[in-house]
Amino acid sequence: MTEAELYKELGALTKDKGRWKESISYVSSLLTHDSVKIQAKALWLLGEMGLMYPQSVQDAVPAIAAFLNSPEPLLRERVLNALGRIGRGDYGIIEPYWAGLFRFACDEESKVRLALIWASENIATNTPDVYANHMPVFEKLLYDEDDKVRMEAPEIFRVLGKRRPEFVRPYLERLRQISESDENRVVRIHCLGAIKATGAE
Repeated sequence: MTEAELYKELGALTKDKGRWKESISYVSSLLTHDSVKIQAKALWLLGEMGLMYPQSVQDAVPAIAAFLNSPEPLLRERVLNALGRIGRGDYGIIEPYWAGLFRFACDEESKVRLALIWASENIATNTPDVYANHMPVFEKLLYDEDDKVRMEAPEIFRVLGKRRPEFVRPYLERLRQISESDENRVVRIHCLGAIKATGAE
């Protein structure tokens, strides 16, 4: 099967959720494919499968997490996506790798930094308490040089503001300042959303 055919097959499988559980071992086997595009698609799909069937992807998690050390930015981005989704399904399965994810806040690629925030939002949805001592990481990302990262950074404060407002309260003044001064309209709106989520206006 050519790369294009295989990619198309994975695209069809992505939409066919009824086949996900039985296809986990097959998709996992594609992590060793020699195409970055196929590996990236497999990582994304395993993340979505892992949100729905976390116990069923558990055996594949070490192979997924191995991509945390990839020199390829797309694969670092996708492994963060995958671990975030699996961690939302069952934090315990990705816990051994969780503390190591924060190094990606300083990744040279903005899409990887963005993926860290997105993964953290997913994990924090059901396991907010683990973020108690990691808020400074996200505070720094509020001031990222990349617009898309700055647009997403307030969202982790919004997710946690709903669940653990005490984690976010120390940052309300900064969020308010950014909501009034950032040149990007979406950043301003998202900062206001984070403030409202804590019950503060």
